[in-house]
Amino acid sequence: MGGEAGRTVGKVALITGSTRGIGKSLAFGMAAAGYSVVINGTTETGVERTVREIERRSGTAGKVIGIAADVGSHEAVQAMVDTAIEEFGRVDVLVNNAGIVRDRISYKMSIEEWRQVIDVHLHGAFYCVYACLPYMKEAGSGSIINMISTAGLEGCPGQANYSTAKAGLVGLTYTLAQELLRFSIRVNAVAPAALTDMTAPFIQIAEEKARMKGEDLPDYWKVGDPEDLIPLFLYLAEPPSTVTGSIFSMNGTRWSIWERPHPIYTFSKEERWTSDEIAAKIDRLTK
Repeated sequence: MGGEAGRTVGKVALITGSTRGIGKSLAFGMAAAGYSVVINGTTETGVERTVREIERRSGTAGKVIGIAADVGSHEAVQAMVDTAIEEFGRVDVLVNNAGIVRDRISYKMSIEEWRQVIDVHLHGAFYCVYACLPYMKEAGSGSIINMISTAGLEGCPGQANYSTAKAGLVGLTYTLAQELLRFSIRVNAVAPAALTDMTAPFIQIAEEKARMKGEDLPDYWKVGDPEDLIPLFLYLAEPPSTVTGSIFSMNGTRWSIWERPHPIYTFSKEERWTSDEIAAKIDRLTK
């Protein structure tokens, strides 16, 4: 990582939800690459433990501080960013990684379960962007990376709240990339798949179901390690990358660039369409 560290010395990365799982791995990787890193979590204990772990790791070129804050609170996020600026004077990279799940089929989901997930994933990401943008604009550069999910790209039964929040982050990514291009601030999103304490229970259930049926585990349940994601995030974080407004997915050694939604068929005529005419077109295409 010698070349990366040379580019990133003095740069600061704020990674939300970085006391465990993918966020924690990214914090280790970015610190090793030369970034000063702001660790975020919901508990002081988890934050302090992660900071100590990074500080103990040999070869870490950057500094690290930890801030316990609930990203679902605008006030808490603003205080977190203010502290980061007081300590380091800048924020160059924002990774919106914090997230929770409250999985339940839509017709059994409570309003509170809906609200909690939207607050952390969607509102929390915007609060972080809102707080960091003045400093990125002043610097004339920056990188925002939103952590999304294929659930937000394709839908997922039992995750109406999570899928909606992640789909919202896709729209936010596209919009911010266009708005912030003139300030040389790049905005991208990544849908990761990795074995973490959040995904492990679901994978174990899938493995048990496959075993009981005498079947192999479906490929989409076979995931890589969180560390596999580090090179992609390091690339997106800093020049020479110029990519913005793109959606990536990554699982182990397999990664993809996703195409934006676009019309696959377009129809027009002089007069207003009737329902029967529309039905005829759709029926012809779906048979």
